[in-house]
This record gives sequence, structure tokens and C-alpha cells, in this order.
Amino acid sequence: MSEAAVGREFMEYDVVIVGGGPAGLSAAIRLRQLAAEQDFDISVCLIEKGSEVGAHILSGAVIDPIGLDTLIPDWREKGAPLDTEVTADHFLYLGPAGSLRVPNFLFPPLMNNHGNYIASLGNVCRWLAEQAEALGVEIYPGFAGAEVLYGEDGSVRGVVTGDLGVGKDGSQKDSYTPGMELRGKYTLFAEGVRGSLSKELIRKFKLDEGREPQKFGIGLKELWEVDPSKHRKGLVQHTMGWPLDNSTGGGSFLYHFGDNLVSVGFVVHLNYKNPYLSPFDEFQRFKHHPAVADTFAGGKRIAYGARAITEGGFQSVPKLIFPGGALIGCSAGFVNVPRIKGSHNAMLTGIMGAEAAFEAVKDGRQGDELSAYPEAYEKSPVYKDLKRVRNVKPLWSKLGTFLGIGLGGIDMWMNNLGIGLPFTLRHKKADYESLKEAKDCKPIDYPKPDGKISFDKLSSVFISATNHEEDQPVHLKLKDPAIPIGYNLPKFAEPAQRYCPAGVYEVVRDDDGSNPRFQINAQNCVHCKTCDIKDPAQNINWTVPEGGGGPNYPNM
Repeated sequence: MSEAAVGREFMEYDVVIVGGGPAGLSAAIRLRQLAAEQDFDISVCLIEKGSEVGAHILSGAVIDPIGLDTLIPDWREKGAPLDTEVTADHFLYLGPAGSLRVPNFLFPPLMNNHGNYIASLGNVCRWLAEQAEALGVEIYPGFAGAEVLYGEDGSVRGVVTGDLGVGKDGSQKDSYTPGMELRGKYTLFAEGVRGSLSKELIRKFKLDEGREPQKFGIGLKELWEVDPSKHRKGLVQHTMGWPLDNSTGGGSFLYHFGDNLVSVGFVVHLNYKNPYLSPFDEFQRFKHHPAVADTFAGGKRIAYGARAITEGGFQSVPKLIFPGGALIGCSAGFVNVPRIKGSHNAMLTGIMGAEAAFEAVKDGRQGDELSAYPEAYEKSPVYKDLKRVRNVKPLWSKLGTFLGIGLGGIDMWMNNLGIGLPFTLRHKKADYESLKEAKDCKPIDYPKPDGKISFDKLSSVFISATNHEEDQPVHLKLKDPAIPIGYNLPKFAEPAQRYCPAGVYEVVRDDDGSNPRFQINAQNCVHCKTCDIKDPAQNINWTVPEGGGGPNYPNM
């Protein structure tokens, strides 16, 4: 370890990986596997902003094992935490008081969940981290990638971790420790959805030029321990319809796994139009529907979290490479929206990025573009997976749930038969552009939570185990502090107070209702990134807080 010219310490590696999710860990493991197979040593460092690997991982999750089969073929013998195979697959369309089960035979084969596993993706990542460390990967949890490090030629040369011990006023506390430069011949960015550094790289290198705007959803999830008599291990249940109207995309999932555990979640597409809509409150009232409420009677909610989801699919995947590095996993957006799955594609793109980086380092290269990675992607199962469902999301957005999903299903069947639509539909606009003005929309009167099945935001944040050092700079940056009250409030009824699933944003007033002020409760932030995506003025910039801060999800 030496002193960098700017006074920071630095460490040098062959490959630096930012993010300890399925993509980053798969890349790290593959690099070290290749090193062993080809007897060519390669140093790999992975940083993770959560307090531990898995702390910030949140997904349904029904996992297609193709990623694990490719990376670690003997994962079953090695004890990977996937032990609940899907045994039943139900799909319901909900009305306000009833439901209609859609027969499985109407769905194209790609929608079949048999052969997949219900699991905690966080626990899968914890297990992957163990495999990576056993192979010699250096993993540093609690270190957030705060800056991209560029060389004199403009290529990416690594990242700088965030400073520790900085006060809210910007002063250096007694505990101050400057961030460290982690330099790499190549840097793989696996930050997940709307990563702060990935966003910068996409903009700087114009990686989204010629692509459709990325689309997003917000996924909210709770983990319940239910009455054993109500547990159906291996059951996968999805719903669409109520409580969302036909023009608002989204739906729910219930996954029964483990020892009387049920993952229940709700997704709202972030191109919704009504600024009064609250995804969190839609989720809470959904749980009272007769088709699902009985599952939770006598049960106990043990965890809560929320996370944005990439939904743009095939036509929104940016250019994957730039000088000195690449985007892998959800930093680029490989979620298959109709299948409600992305972890398998994240793993496969991590593997492809790693293989390209390994060959480049082995050839004595550094700082150039890893062209072998996008070439591999275009020949891969990931590309095929996304291409055959590419028109489902645009049809859903344009035509609504009932007609859009119906036509999307027909298109998927046609693709399965090799006769799909010969063109790719466009998304056209970003999600933040979709809100109507408040004067043109009707406020939504959400029922009060009962404290048994439905809950409020603050009690939910409490069981996410979210924690931030309070005396630190606010990591949610306003480009213009006047916009929330001066523009967003009169025009859109300041939607941040509703789209945030953690009560971070409030409009507070004096007792007589006057003098509105915008308050940011940054310590509540569960790192979902919805504010960065949905703010209609694009005024909120989500940046990393001090490393180790944020949620600490168990079994999510």
C-alpha cells in the first residue's frame, strides 16, 4: 500500500468489481476459476456498500438456476441455499372483491416456473461470497464506491471509496478516514439498478445513445412467518389487477418456502400517471384482498424492504463497455419483466464480463474496451431471453393491463413458435415524464393500516434494520432546493412524499397549514433509488452514504 499523489492511499488489482450482488460475485468467482484453470494469477477486489454481502439484496425471488448451473455446476453438493423447488404455479386476476385464476396452459412455456427455486437472494449472495473468498477474491463490505477514477487518457482506472467520519456540515470528525483508491486494469460495475457510478458512466460515455429510455418499477417486499396450516411449500402465486387500475402496470407475488416462510411483494411500474398514488399503500391494501389475506392471519411479519427494478428490457440495454470497464447485471438492466426474473441474467452477464476481462489481462492489455463481452452477450441465452419478450412492456404501457398483457402473451407465443413481431416497439419516454398534473388527478384515500396485516411506513422501515450514521452529509442531493416547494408541490402535489416507500421525504407545515417546507429524513433511506428515477424535475440525485449504512436485510 502506498500514498497516491492526491494524498489518498491506493491499492492495485487486475480487476476491481463494484457491488456484491449476483453479477459482481459471479464475475469475481469466474475470474478466479479461470486463473486456476489456466494457471495465470489474477488479483480481484470486490467492494460492497452494505454492512455485509447480502445486506442490501432484495428480490422475490424465484430463481432460474441456469446462472448457478453455468458458474458452479455442483452447487447442490456444495450446499447453495436453494432448497425449495417450485411445486405449484398460480396466476390470478384480481377484482375489488373476487379473483379469477388464469389457466396455466394459456401461458407460453417461458412463463413456467417448474424447475426453478424459491429462495432468499440475499442468502444466495452470502453463499456466493463464501465461494469467492475461498478462491482468493478480496471482498470488502462496508465500502461504497463514491467516485470513478479516470486516467489521463479518460479511461476508467478504478474507483475511490467514500470518506468515513465526515460530519453533516462537511467537517472532518475525529474518526475521519479518507477514501481509498482501488485501481484496476479493468473495473466491472455491478451496482444494481440505477447505480450512482453507473449512471455517471452511462452519461459520460453516452452508453444509452441510440437506445430506448430505461424503464423501472418499484418492488416492495415483506417476509412473513405464517401459520403452518396456511403454508404450502413450493407454491408460487402471482396476481395482476386490483388494487391498481387498468392503466397502472404492476402486480404481486406470494412465494411459500423454507420453514413456514412466505415472501409477499408488490410491484408498481414507475410510469404511473397519478401523482397521488403511493406504491407502499397500494401494497398494504392489496394484502387485505380475500384471495391473499387468509395467508397472513395468525402470522408474523419479520422483514420489509423496497428496491427499484429495471424494466426496459432488450431495447433499453445500453452499450455495455467503455474504456477500462463494463456494466454487468442490473447496472445495465437484464430483467425479463414477464418472467419477473433477473438474477440468472445478472449472473450470466457477470460471467461474460469476467471472461472478457480475464483474456484482456492475460494478453497484457489494460484500459481499453472489452469488446469480447458485448460480442458474447449478443450470442448468449440472455440476449435470446430478452429479445423474445421485448414487446410485452411497451404493449402493457400503451394499452393497459387487460389488453396489453393479452397481446403481449400472444406475441410471446408467436416468438415461441418462431413467428413473433418483426419489429421492436419503443418506450419513447422516461418514467419521470409520465406524471399528470395534480389538478387533473383524483387524490387516493388509502385505508388506515390495521397493524395486523397492513402497516405504516415507519414501523416497516424499523424492521428493515435500516441504519445510517446521523452526523454525516445528506446523501440525497437536491440540485435546486427551491424545486420541491416551488415547482413540485403546486404542480404535482410533491409526489416524493408518496412514491418513497420509507418516509424519507415530507412536506411539513406550521400548525395553521402555512409555510410548507421540504424535509429529507435521510436516515430512513432503504436505498431503493425510486426518488432518483421518478422525481418529475429530476432534481434528486441519489449518492452513496457512508459505507455500511442502509438496510440490513435478513433472508430477503
